[in-house]
Amino acid sequence: MDIRIGHGYDVHALADGLRLVLAGVEVEHSKGCIAHSDGDVAIHAICDALLGALALGDIGKLFPDTSEEFRGIDSKILLRRVVELIASHGYRVGNIDCTIAMQRPRLRGYIDSMRAALADTIGIDVDRVSVKATTTEHLGFEGREEGVSATAVALLFEA
Repeated sequence: MDIRIGHGYDVHALADGLRLVLAGVEVEHSKGCIAHSDGDVAIHAICDALLGALALGDIGKLFPDTSEEFRGIDSKILLRRVVELIASHGYRVGNIDCTIAMQRPRLRGYIDSMRAALADTIGIDVDRVSVKATTTEHLGFEGREEGVSATAVALLFEA
């Protein structure tokens, strides 16, 4: 059995008055991500981790921000397409581990919903999806509340 591991990272600037969507869940906040799509950094990092595990490039290659087709798109749609691509190469998702870094708002109350949204979108059990949130203790762009970042690791198994 072939096992593959991939890592992903994404970052978006924050601006007042925009929607904040993280791991497929709308989060109440005065700021949201500046992005071509819905700006879901968690899903974008997960997509990159999945694609990286099979050396298939990155989310920008598959879904370029120069394409009108992807303007404002729900990132769960992109994740579904990546999972379908993974399956077409003979692999299935074993588990996902994602960390979101931002100073505010506190995300603890959203974690269970995020895990459920990701599990449903990917088509795996929720106990195979980990989402964690951290502040950066007021350090860096996340700590200054200028942006949000996410990292993700994905494990794939040959189907």
